[in-house]
Amino acid sequence: MQNNTKIRQQAILDIIQSGPVSNQEELAQRLKEAGIETTQATLSRDLRALKISKVPGEGYVTATPRSQSVATDLSSGILRIQFSGQLCVVKTLPGLANAVASLIDHQTVFPVIGTIAGDDTILLILREGAAPDAVLNALTPLFPEIKNRLVI
Repeated sequence: MQNNTKIRQQAILDIIQSGPVSNQEELAQRLKEAGIETTQATLSRDLRALKISKVPGEGYVTATPRSQSVATDLSSGILRIQFSGQLCVVKTLPGLANAVASLIDHQTVFPVIGTIAGDDTILLILREGAAPDAVLNALTPLFPEIKNRLVI
């Protein structure tokens, strides 16, 4: 069964990287055309396991280093960032918070423990002692314009 999961997940990545996929029904259909049948629940689990996010107007995107151009595009959707102790609030354009939070959550060495995202707001929980400058420096490669959005 493990092997089937890997095959299915690789097929999902290949499909998403080959061109835009706007919804799970379209993805399931393209998988079926490739000879892989799956349920909606399994597809949802696979998307989560593969760290794939849905970006409004773009469809599904991977939250891996290959999606750096997506991160750069999302940078313009960040409206402001503000710190309070070990917390940070990031405001985005409507519908972008989950995609931005997903990119932040999947960084390996990072001063952020985790995120909670709504439609246009993200709460970042910082590691103990993490300074705002360290967080901004860590976010800059993902979102080049982030320092310009700082509210003091």
